[in-house]
Amino acid sequence: MLRLPEAHRDLFKKPFGTLYTSVDELLPRLEGRAVYAVGDVVTHNLLAAGVVPDIAIIDGYTMRTPCNRSPLLRARRLTVKNPPGTITGELTDAIDEAVRGQPAVIFVDGEEDLAVIPLVLAAPDGAAVLYGQPAEGVVLRLVDTAAKQEAASMLSIFVRE
Repeated sequence: MLRLPEAHRDLFKKPFGTLYTSVDELLPRLEGRAVYAVGDVVTHNLLAAGVVPDIAIIDGYTMRTPCNRSPLLRARRLTVKNPPGTITGELTDAIDEAVRGQPAVIFVDGEEDLAVIPLVLAAPDGAAVLYGQPAEGVVLRLVDTAAKQEAASMLSIFVRE
């Protein structure tokens, strides 16, 4: 398991991609791409806009309170444990499996906030990874070599336990 040290948590408050105020604003950027969503609200908003994500990673919460908008997707469901502030091997294995066999929903018992990092690393070039930026909107990261390098750099900050 990898744990994000408390001293480095502020580094992860900056968007890891382009921040949009709403999903509707970024819809044209999703055309023809695999769409991967991290978070219940982002997934819900994509579905409301008519976009079914190829992979959704959800935990049933938004901003640490139960989310009544957890989406019901007709896709293979993988369930993993991932405590807050961590990236477990179980989560990364599920992400790898989901990328190989889409569509899929990964339901996280714990917290999915940091899943965007291994998701970008596992995603094919050209995929669109979206996640919520609390109280600001939605972040879109198009996967390319630079995105993978930045994700690997972010992952290097974590401590193996």
